Amino acid sequence: MDPDFQPLNPIAIQIGPFAVHWYGIIIGLGIALALYFAMREGTKHHLDKETFPDLLIWAIPISIICARIYYVIFQWDYYSQNPADIVKVWEGGIAIHGALIGAVATAVVFSKFKGISFWKIADIAAPSLILGQAIGRWGNFMNQEAYGREVSRAFLENMHLPDFIINQMYIEGAYHHPTFLYESIWNIIGFVLLILLRKVNLHRGELFLSYVIYYSIGRFFVEGMRTDSLMLTSSLRMAQVISLVLIAGAVIFWVYRRKAGLAKARYYE
Repeated sequence: MDPDFQPLNPIAIQIGPFAVHWYGIIIGLGIALALYFAMREGTKHHLDKETFPDLLIWAIPISIICARIYYVIFQWDYYSQNPADIVKVWEGGIAIHGALIGAVATAVVFSKFKGISFWKIADIAAPSLILGQAIGRWGNFMNQEAYGREVSRAFLENMHLPDFIINQMYIEGAYHHPTFLYESIWNIIGFVLLILLRKVNLHRGELFLSYVIYYSIGRFFVEGMRTDSLMLTSSLRMAQVISLVLIAGAVIFWVYRRKAGLAKARYYE
């Protein structure tokens, strides 16, 4: 360990009491890129160019609130004693599964209000969602959170990681698995795969279900390496349980929709 090393400053800009955190900047960047790709693809499907911006006006605050509520519920022992910290989302502590619940619920209501197929919107947005998640994990990196079990510096060096990642993984006197990076890479690969799956012209809704299955598989294995998981019980990690439920649910729903004739339309229709 370099004796002169200091963890990266999680604050990007400090003006008096006002601070802009890298966490928020990175999350914002992920949302902006996700919106760009969704709008570009939505135009090809003859959606009004304001469809996704209008959706995000509602989805962003609702998703953040749901993500925070989800996280706080499973950390209630701490937050019940420190209620003022509940609103401090800039310090981290938002759960992606909570955000997805909020986003999907918002999209369902929004699509009905606009008279647009929810599955059409979900399919178009699927690659954008996983890209946004890939970028967002770097916010966890800046906050030194979402890391895994202890490893040696040599282990990280053998992965040919740059020094800034290795040094940032030195937390509380030990090096740790950069599980944020594992999930980010998995999600970037998923973004590419989902873009390629568009060419297959799956039945409507199946691109989104592919996203759910793919992301959940990666999250299940990465979560098993983390040391800061939200726990359902003393031995069950909440994210792993949810991932298994989502995988099974998506597969069952995929088969059901096909057999029941609920997925006649195709992605490019």
